[in-house]
Amino acid sequence: MSNPVQYDHKGRPTTLHPYNIFLTLLLAGITMLFLALSASYLYTRIQMKIPPIELPPLFIVNTLILVTSSYTMKMANDAYKSDNTEKYIQALIYTIILSLIFMLSQGVAWAMLFKNNIPIAYSTTASYLYVISFLHFAHVIAGIPFLLLFIKTAKTRMKEPVSVLVYFSDPEKRLKLKLLTAYWHFLDILWVYLVVFFYLNYLIS
Repeated sequence: MSNPVQYDHKGRPTTLHPYNIFLTLLLAGITMLFLALSASYLYTRIQMKIPPIELPPLFIVNTLILVTSSYTMKMANDAYKSDNTEKYIQALIYTIILSLIFMLSQGVAWAMLFKNNIPIAYSTTASYLYVISFLHFAHVIAGIPFLLLFIKTAKTRMKEPVSVLVYFSDPEKRLKLKLLTAYWHFLDILWVYLVVFFYLNYLIS
């Protein structure tokens, strides 16, 4: 079956690719979900006059880790465009390592909340905090298999100059990497929004 999507001489799709549509719908759905949860958090807190939860400082550290992972994803895109095999694979590996560090650090942040006697059942606001942060955590986990797949494919196909040339000139591969990068940037922006939202709630209490 022929590919219905056409590409120009620079490897850019001249028609809207189904992958673009899927990612757009996915990100729109995730955005609506987190906006609804944060609005519910704020409404419940005000209506029930529940004090907000103070975030452990580790949430800020985790923000820096995620922002750095966005940078390494950009490095991977730049390396792909310049046909730099070694840097491309390294950047993807760095992104996975940073993501794993983020998840480990976030687990420690939750443990710190428990240590401060703020379990998930502590209050409605605490429940929202855990649910919202865990949902974001789950979306980070969901992206890691795709990073691993990119690394595996690259190592399998980048064994000789001809296969490297074919790999880097594949417009669909370039599109998938671009969309995965967009997804990663979105997760970082979303996390920044959530941390700022929770901190502002605490400050205006």
